[in-house]
Amino acid sequence: MRVANLNPDADIGASSWFVEIEDHRILLDAGMHPKREGRDAIPLYRLIGRHDVEAVAISHCHHDHVGTLPLALRQFPKAHVILPKQSYFIVERVLHNSVNVMTRQREELGIKDYPLYTHDEVDELAPRFQGFRYNREIEWAAWEKAKAGFFSPELEFYDAGHTLGSAGIMLRGQRQTLFYTGDVCFHDQTLLRAANFDGVEAEVLILETTRGDRPVATGTTRATEVDRLVAAIQKTLKRKGCVLIPAFALGRMQEILALLALLMREGKLKRQPVFISGLGRVFTEIYDLEAHRTNRSHSNLQLHEALQLVVLEPGQVERMKLSGGRIFVVSSGMMAEKTAAHDLAVRMIGDPKQSIFFVGYADPGTPGGRLKAAQPGETFAFSPSAGSVTRHCEVLDFDLTAHANREDLLDFVGEVAPRVVLLGHGGEASRRWFAGQIRQRHPKIKVLQPAPGEFVSL
Repeated sequence: MRVANLNPDADIGASSWFVEIEDHRILLDAGMHPKREGRDAIPLYRLIGRHDVEAVAISHCHHDHVGTLPLALRQFPKAHVILPKQSYFIVERVLHNSVNVMTRQREELGIKDYPLYTHDEVDELAPRFQGFRYNREIEWAAWEKAKAGFFSPELEFYDAGHTLGSAGIMLRGQRQTLFYTGDVCFHDQTLLRAANFDGVEAEVLILETTRGDRPVATGTTRATEVDRLVAAIQKTLKRKGCVLIPAFALGRMQEILALLALLMREGKLKRQPVFISGLGRVFTEIYDLEAHRTNRSHSNLQLHEALQLVVLEPGQVERMKLSGGRIFVVSSGMMAEKTAAHDLAVRMIGDPKQSIFFVGYADPGTPGGRLKAAQPGETFAFSPSAGSVTRHCEVLDFDLTAHANREDLLDFVGEVAPRVVLLGHGGEASRRWFAGQIRQRHPKIKVLQPAPGEFVSL
């Protein structure tokens, strides 16, 4: 078996792994780097050269895992795409939205490489996509090789509990096995239940390490964080301020909307309109449609029925009054420019009545990350378009993550008991923590941290 880390960055970036198992080749994920631009954001597909990649398996449809799928298929024209069933209903929308964003960035930022692919290309590739339910064994290798007598390895998706359609991926050959966690959540969220990785055994484990540098604070639980959020929202609405919750359009937005719906149903928050934006509206509809076909809590909770959702129209953010206790749950989670979250924040940051509540990760180099780091009264550079702003609004951070806590992932390593663990999808400090802990607890397990573009033979 050979494995290569195709992420061009040593930090969280464009997730993609090349696996060669028993003379068959597959790509696990095809992400785009969220902090790079143009071709610098692409995985290192060029290192694969003319290898005959037979399939691309997608763990879930977040941009850093699927954003360059058309480019991977352009380089590997014989490959077909395998996705968890719910991701099959999402992937084309994500890719078309990416084309829209890149087209706008070409015009506004002068990035000549954009768009890296077109709407027509996405449409032409769609027949190569195929969705499969969890816990079904799939023969993914090329039919021509199988016909010639080659053994066909199998692939199986396991529910990862991270977002709708997320999966860990098992590869089984005749002699070797590999399991890729993708992004995984081992605790129940508001809607999605914890990952179901029961019975996973593999010789090689590719492990995400997102929260390796973040211990869970003593006494902090999901329930205590929800209580903090409820109290903070109530306090803001009482002073007639507005609440802005920036959220990723897929997953985080629907989890927060579900939480608000339950709180309003229980009388902990008053019933009122909730403003949403953009692609989050589409994904919210898909969450509702797939409610009874998903391993989730509150399967009868239809977000469009339980909440009075108002979709923000273009230009509405600049015109509407920010008074009277409005609630906004809008994209993007890191407040990228030209998004509702960014434009609302620009109007709210200088007003002490307003509150901005973060419920997920915001990279320090993004507008959201810079806002989280700013102290009350501090003037800082928010974004190129907004320039410098002075923070007077309330800013709070709530740990409602959709990623597994590091202790749970460490326990999972012990349950799988692999011969080799490959660490990825995390910063240097996160990977260092996992490497040290795994070696201490399981000294017989070999721990590797493949550098960008590095091939390892196992």
